[in-house]
Amino acid sequence: MGIMGNKKEGNSPIIGNYKKNETPIINYEGPNDIFVWKHPVEDFYTGAQLIVHESQEALFFRNGQALDLFGSGRHVLETENLPLLNRILRKPFGDRTPFHAEVYYINKVVCMDILWGTAQPVLVQDPVYNIILPVRANGQFAIRVVDSRKLLLKLVGTINGFSKDTLVKYFRGMLMTRIRDLIAKKMVQDKLTFMDIQANLNDISDSLKMQMTPEFEEYGIELVNFFTNAITIPEDNEDYVRIRKALAGAKERELLAQGKRAEMDIMGYTYQQKRTFDVLDRAASNEGPGSGLMNAGMGMTMGMGMGGMLGGAMGSAMQNNYGVNLGMPQQPQQPAAHEAAKPCSKCGAPLPNGAKFCLECGEKVVNIQEGYVVCPKCGQQVPKAKFCLECGNLMVSKCPECGSELPNGAKFCLECGHRI
Repeated sequence: MGIMGNKKEGNSPIIGNYKKNETPIINYEGPNDIFVWKHPVEDFYTGAQLIVHESQEALFFRNGQALDLFGSGRHVLETENLPLLNRILRKPFGDRTPFHAEVYYINKVVCMDILWGTAQPVLVQDPVYNIILPVRANGQFAIRVVDSRKLLLKLVGTINGFSKDTLVKYFRGMLMTRIRDLIAKKMVQDKLTFMDIQANLNDISDSLKMQMTPEFEEYGIELVNFFTNAITIPEDNEDYVRIRKALAGAKERELLAQGKRAEMDIMGYTYQQKRTFDVLDRAASNEGPGSGLMNAGMGMTMGMGMGGMLGGAMGSAMQNNYGVNLGMPQQPQQPAAHEAAKPCSKCGAPLPNGAKFCLECGEKVVNIQEGYVVCPKCGQQVPKAKFCLECGNLMVSKCPECGSELPNGAKFCLECGHRI
């Protein structure tokens, strides 16, 4: 019930019922998502009782000035506890002296479930794959009013209430600006792809809380916590789908190659030895004409190879230990290599200075911009990345057998000897 008014019907938060000679009671009980509530009655008497519950404060206003503030408890409105209001009224308070003022109740409980989300996608550039992606983010945060005067003077003004929805409306612009800028900077500075951003939600949440805390403090509000629950990309985005398919294919090939390498390590031989054994098995099983001659030649070749290795080892030992040279011819010293020529963008063969076509494959020589490479599949110049921006082709070549990375133009794998 309001002071000097009739009893409210229904679910009114104003509590109290008194007769003519009873002491008026000012009270409010409402939901926790209401931060500020204005009492509908503005004419009061001294001697009235003001009830303030735990986690509440009551503040008197007059002519736009924040005056006397009351904490939790039961208070009798008298001259002693209304010094600021008494100074403005400039008249003595007696028993049941009427006065005009506004009373605001401030809820200081922690509000935990304030949700936020990006209404529109935020466009950010992936620093690794060099594509623009529409990113959405959502989460929640918790706040608490710590300075009732500052909140009322900054935000409330002449409105009758201030709810959780009102707060989100006030701070939506600041929230979206901070979130968009931080996500974009985090991806660029830390070289995070859209596949890695989910693993950094805690860092993003902490950074956003640190940046937005001063903004809330300006209005007498403490930002208790701030959480980013998810950062997502629409599943039907073409660039997103293409990159995911390319990554899945590359990962599958890499796992198969690693499996073959692990199998050979367990068996105790290298890939080159395995290839040699396969050739010998096929030669031994060949029963056609001339197979004897071929097998004899192969045996002679392998014997010469083994003999050469043994002879070289013996010669080195005699030379090192006794100073005796067994007459093994030494390899002539190779002349110093000239500066590496520019490679062909298609086959990797070295190009003479001034060449307009490749001598190996006939490909036309194209001047490549600094920091760019030519996609071997579509021929377009693209920034150095793991995937082509035009066709999605994997730009880093890997051996199909062992999964090792191959240099440009390689015809054999440096790890396992597989012919590319």
